[in-house]
Amino acid sequence: MISSNDFRPGVSIELDGGVWRVVEFLHVKPGKGAAFVRTKLKNAQTGNVVERTFRAGETVPQANLEKSTMQHTYKEADQLVFMDMETYEESRLSAAQIGDRVKYIKEGMEVNVIRWGEQVIEVELPTSVVLEVTQTDPGVKGDTATGGTKPAIVETGAQVMVPLFITVGERIKVDTRTDSYQGRE
Repeated sequence: MISSNDFRPGVSIELDGGVWRVVEFLHVKPGKGAAFVRTKLKNAQTGNVVERTFRAGETVPQANLEKSTMQHTYKEADQLVFMDMETYEESRLSAAQIGDRVKYIKEGMEVNVIRWGEQVIEVELPTSVVLEVTQTDPGVKGDTATGGTKPAIVETGAQVMVPLFITVGERIKVDTRTDSYQGRE
């Protein structure tokens, strides 16, 4: 159990049969009446965001999340196969379970898989990955005055906006949180 007074961004709680993460919280102590905590909660499974008010000191169950490091070994149909780095057991996850960041996963990459019971809540990728550019238009010489960008397709199939001087075959560093180019490798 966790008290509403201990809410912080990132804290996970169980509410209405699901896992919710605290996005924002505000402890309000009005001049008259009891104090309360106004929160913004995000459902870890569906992504829905709701605002909810708790009495100060009210306790709610804290979600018991389990985090394990797994390595992507291969892809089979629409399933990605991961191996637990401690027990060497294989798990299969669909692209829907991983979310939109599946476009950055390549073989041999280690990720953190967060589970609630047997249900996968989130797959955490490294904040940046190094990928090879497989397709992009050639840059036009002298067209750098504006610092423009162009689309590039990387080895995993993701599209990233890169500077005009990047060519096919170069390895670039991509921020997986913002889908942005960070530099050459």
